[in-house]
Amino acid sequence: MAFEDPMQWVIIGVVVLVIFLWGPQKIPDLARSLGRAKKEFDQAKKEVDGAMSNPQTLLTPSTSSSSGVVSAPVKPVEVANGDETLVNTARQLGIVTEGKTREQISQEILAKAKS
Repeated sequence: MAFEDPMQWVIIGVVVLVIFLWGPQKIPDLARSLGRAKKEFDQAKKEVDGAMSNPQTLLTPSTSSSSGVVSAPVKPVEVANGDETLVNTARQLGIVTEGKTREQISQEILAKAKS
């Protein structure tokens, strides 16, 4: 097996550099972070593609019959097991939960409760 392609040397060099910089114990964390970033990117891309295929959902406002306030359509947030109470509490306090971690939501609830 001969390394004739210079790109192979570049890839090998990058892998060795990563191991030296962060150590072998950090590589799984780095891979996990890259996986999460890719998942979030794919979800955002899917949302944009869906919005582009049906632009009426962006333009058609929904009205609340009790207050007459115009608001955008509400999209459900994916909730992990056991987090429904946390998300429901945040929504009752008027905290936006979409795109936030459990810790961020908890901190906002605590800040809202203190004020």
